Amino acid sequence: MGTYYLLLGLIALVSWMVSSTLKRKFAKYSKTHLRNGMSGAEIAEKMLADHGINNVRVVSVKGRLTDHYNPKDRTVNLSEAVYHERNAAAAAVAAHECGHAVQHAQAYSWLQTRSTLVPIVNVSSSLSMWIILAGLMLGFGAGLGLGFWVAVLGFGLMAVATVFSFVTLPVEYDASNRALAWLKSRNIVSREEYKDAEDALKWAARTYLVAALGALATLMYWALQIFGRD
Repeated sequence: MGTYYLLLGLIALVSWMVSSTLKRKFAKYSKTHLRNGMSGAEIAEKMLADHGINNVRVVSVKGRLTDHYNPKDRTVNLSEAVYHERNAAAAAVAAHECGHAVQHAQAYSWLQTRSTLVPIVNVSSSLSMWIILAGLMLGFGAGLGLGFWVAVLGFGLMAVATVFSFVTLPVEYDASNRALAWLKSRNIVSREEYKDAEDALKWAARTYLVAALGALATLMYWALQIFGRD
């Protein structure tokens, strides 16, 4: 038990460090103004056009770090800062989100798998813990009682959410690779701007990696609680 809490604490510390570093990196690279003067929105629209994608809209959304691609309505949603600003950080984020649109257009298998899991995860992420706790409160009784099977159900839902977090990794890394390759091949950014964009996306990807490891550690803990009992 003590080892688990030590591991969880370590992951939480690493998560905080990665998140803090990411914020510092983006703040720094937001000061690297692009030589071509293009905004994040303009970069996104050009990347989509260069890939022959004409059925995806680029829109501005409120908030910070709210950038995402929505495959349902085919929109690249950029936070206000990314949408309007003309710097290396905005270029990196805009191109990354368009990377997801390119994945969608090319039927990238990992994205398809991730999209299939989304409806299940929307339910499992909010209910799994409560179902596990309900099972533990009911108690296992004699042998494999009702409480055990309720807990197993919750564990299964949590396992799906954990799988989802790991499926997300290749999706995010691939989108960044597509973004960087396009930025470089089309000479959208200078050599120095490219280095800044690359570093920003690397740190953004690490947040997903830490989150996946945290989800796995939590799943292992509950596995011991449910299946490790006599």
